[in-house]
Amino acid sequence: MPADAPAAPRAFDALKAIASSEPAGLTPARRRFRDEAVALARAEGLGRAHMTYAIVALDAPAADILCAGGESFHAPRMLPETGELTALAFGVCTIGPALVAKVRALFAERKMSLALALDTLGNQMLLEASRRLQDRILANVTKRGLTMAGELRAGDPGLALEAQPAVLRLAGADRIGVAATSSLALEPAKSASVMFGVGRDLPVALWSRCDDCRSRKTCAIALRAAAA
Repeated sequence: MPADAPAAPRAFDALKAIASSEPAGLTPARRRFRDEAVALARAEGLGRAHMTYAIVALDAPAADILCAGGESFHAPRMLPETGELTALAFGVCTIGPALVAKVRALFAERKMSLALALDTLGNQMLLEASRRLQDRILANVTKRGLTMAGELRAGDPGLALEAQPAVLRLAGADRIGVAATSSLALEPAKSASVMFGVGRDLPVALWSRCDDCRSRKTCAIALRAAAA
């Protein structure tokens, strides 16, 4: 399978996708601030999410060091017990810098509760963008008659943080304004990057990038994934 250029960047209204899905257990005060944050984000156009991805064929047969697109990744977890790993998918999504800037401005104005509500809303929007990104990559992979398994993010157990620049380059992150800082964090802050395994007849991955995380037992995202 030849290496792909990054797919055309996509954008969607992340705010619209999550605004009507109110988290359970909100107190009346938190509900009021969330509603205010939604209205503010809508009025100031803070609800757009952008994504880009690419599916890149391996440069050499799969091994502990995976080579794709001229980059090398030490990711032995990605090796399947059965099937054949033939490519890696790289994706990046972001909700851009404007929401973070607004949160900082609200803190400076001492509007703490609204700032926290808007920041939480931004996290929910980024989670929705990450889900949409994975769905889009999976649809592309399935269309090719291939399978996708495994999920690693730079800095998680299984993929060193130093892999971040390579993941961003191969995904085409510069086209949606995402870059790595000197400490290899993502900028804008409300951004996410990911790498998936792609190949023929890949089994369902029984491991998770969350396996070694100390917060797994209390993490809401991990608990939802386990329930699913």
